[in-house]
Amino acid sequence: MFTGIITDIGHVIELEQKGDLRARIGTTYDPAQIDIGASIACDGVCLTVIALGSRPQNWFDVQISAESVSKTNISGWTVGKRLNLERALKVGDELGGHIVSGHVDGVAEVIAVRDEGDSTRVTLRAPHALAGFIAPKGSVALNGTSLTVNEVNGTDFGINFIPHTKIATTWGDVNVGDRVNLEIDTLARYVARLRDWGGA
Repeated sequence: MFTGIITDIGHVIELEQKGDLRARIGTTYDPAQIDIGASIACDGVCLTVIALGSRPQNWFDVQISAESVSKTNISGWTVGKRLNLERALKVGDELGGHIVSGHVDGVAEVIAVRDEGDSTRVTLRAPHALAGFIAPKGSVALNGTSLTVNEVNGTDFGINFIPHTKIATTWGDVNVGDRVNLEIDTLARYVARLRDWGGA
């Protein structure tokens, strides 16, 4: 489990397609503090560490299944791409965002970006099947970042990014047309399930 509070901005060092996709990701995390088999959310996708190193820079390797590639924006990763990183939640850690599983539900598309003072308003379009789970003032995880929804209009929804978020994450690089990993709020998922079950 994760919180959606990004703790590092990593970058893709290598990509190798050998059966599954293998990615090497540069990080400021200390490899000595990471176990093989640990989970790290990379742009919101929970991935398992399979190798570690520190030369010429700190890095970890992950193996990514075809299923994960098909359901996320990983198919668009290129060498040098910056990634939001978060290590798995530990007992006793502060829950600063919201409960995030690292299981991406679908890919949203950025359809508008505009500055509002020092902040930036971003409008995204969700897949139709997921739009009903997104509510004003509710939570979503976008590329692994815990965010509050400002407004919803059909399948479109808006997020406001303050300067700190733009610096501490990759959201300072956002552009129209970007494909974004979307994880809906777990609570919204269960409320919908209870509603559907009650009507069965």
